Amino acid sequence: MRPTNAITAVGFLAILSVPRGGASTAAVVGTPAGGEGLTVEWIKVPAPGGTEMLAAVARPKSAGPFPAVIILHGTHGFAREYVQLAQAFAGGGVLAIAPCWFAAGGGPGSRFVTPIGCPHPPPMPSASSPEALGIVETLVQTARALPEVRPNAVALFGHSRGAGAALHYVLSRGDVCAAVLDSAGYPAELDARAAGVKAPILLLHGTDDSPADGGSAMTNVKMARDFEAALRRAGKTVESRYYPGAGHNGIFTDPAQRADAVQRIVAFVRRDR
Repeated sequence: MRPTNAITAVGFLAILSVPRGGASTAAVVGTPAGGEGLTVEWIKVPAPGGTEMLAAVARPKSAGPFPAVIILHGTHGFAREYVQLAQAFAGGGVLAIAPCWFAAGGGPGSRFVTPIGCPHPPPMPSASSPEALGIVETLVQTARALPEVRPNAVALFGHSRGAGAALHYVLSRGDVCAAVLDSAGYPAELDARAAGVKAPILLLHGTDDSPADGGSAMTNVKMARDFEAALRRAGKTVESRYYPGAGHNGIFTDPAQRADAVQRIVAFVRRDR
């Protein structure tokens, strides 16, 4: 991961100005409030509706090309913890992009993260909305345009609402190599759509996920297990890890769970498919 400075910023902007496989008008920006001390590069990505997404880019130290993962935050909003996840993924050889993909919504889960300011973000969409689909598609195109990224190896990671958006994307599009769903909600009607999933799934979930710390009735572990079973019946590639006693935000509150999740995610994204 390279520090942000004038020379690096100019070089990175030049890379972004000659995209591969699609237009990207992302531009390097300065460190936002709350992002101090994080050794990443900050970019601004134009988003649907005249909004923009601030994003942190964490690169592995080795030579590319790399697989890439886009990190979609939950309802509590963009935060240092997501950028730190990006740094951890980069340490495992995966280029990671952590964007502020919508304005923070707060809620019980907000106490588990440390916000980073992001001006002019898109409004918070429903995870299964056309707006969410358009935002994620923009981010996938931005990642794929980077010359350091293997264009056929872009994956999604989402937490909570972000996981819902990642799942909706792989039900609608077939252009990502994998989707990692952390503490997602699984409405019962999803089971009937399992055959439509177009990417391998890694499902991470706490057995005590509940509304108490930011979850909902749809994040109950039984619903996660039911959706996994539906994927298996449909012959889909799915792996899972259920964390005993963990709640909705266990990846942020339990260092052991976080370390295990990072290891599993890096291995899943890097796997040859």
